[in-house]
Amino acid sequence: MAEECTHDCSTCGVDCPSRNGEPESLLRPANKDSRIGKVIAVVSGKGGVGKSMVTSLLALTMRRRGKSVAIMDADITGPSIPRAFGLRPGCVEGSEDGIIPVTTATGIKVMSVNLLLEEEAAPVVWRGPVISGTVLQFWEDVIWGQTDVMFIDMPPGTGDVPLTIFQSVPLDGIVIVTSPQELVSMVVSKAVNMARMMNIPVIGLVENMSYVECPDCGRHIPLFGEGRTEAYAEEAGLRLLDRMPVSPELARLCDAGKLEVTPYEWLTATADAIEKGQ
Repeated sequence: MAEECTHDCSTCGVDCPSRNGEPESLLRPANKDSRIGKVIAVVSGKGGVGKSMVTSLLALTMRRRGKSVAIMDADITGPSIPRAFGLRPGCVEGSEDGIIPVTTATGIKVMSVNLLLEEEAAPVVWRGPVISGTVLQFWEDVIWGQTDVMFIDMPPGTGDVPLTIFQSVPLDGIVIVTSPQELVSMVVSKAVNMARMMNIPVIGLVENMSYVECPDCGRHIPLFGEGRTEAYAEEAGLRLLDRMPVSPELARLCDAGKLEVTPYEWLTATADAIEKGQ
């Protein structure tokens, strides 16, 4: 579109998307020193289902497969990624070319608002446009370097930030995290429908808190009852890729900032689907 567009094509000779009847792309380029392969957003219809945990474990799984991996924490008002990896606030550095992400013990590059604050518990009391602008800065101003896979930890729901990312970042797909409760079909449907409205591929579903493993016999006990996730996935034409248990040990490792030493491999099918582009 011309810089001083009158929105009257009869008075203009510029060959722009508006004249050709094509919508103007809102996609924004990453930093000039970033070479990012696949970009996967991890979303949820509601909070408290373990979306950040799934994001972290997916990044760790891909890193163990030899990929160069990054996490962009777009959950600005509720960032939890740095704590899981033992990253301290106020450790971000920059240069004339952009912001340098913080690297975890195993080599995962991370950018989160909590890395920019002086105190981990400092609240982020910002309005929607400021939050969305910060997320775009993470995409455009951070020097991600050579990255095979970037995971974006999204805030729950279908508000400003998900809309901004769906419009402005070239996503290769989304993974939806849910829990085994009866309302799953409603809250997941919102995220699925938003993605489909904006032509973003849905890679599949991950059900968190699916069961508890008996320490004596190894039997899987559905703590919250048998969920409807699988039935919903079939109805919606989606795949239920993985189920994750309730794990006190995993929670302890996250609280201690030692997620990277976890032996658990619960998200192999999801990682396979991302690698294969399915």
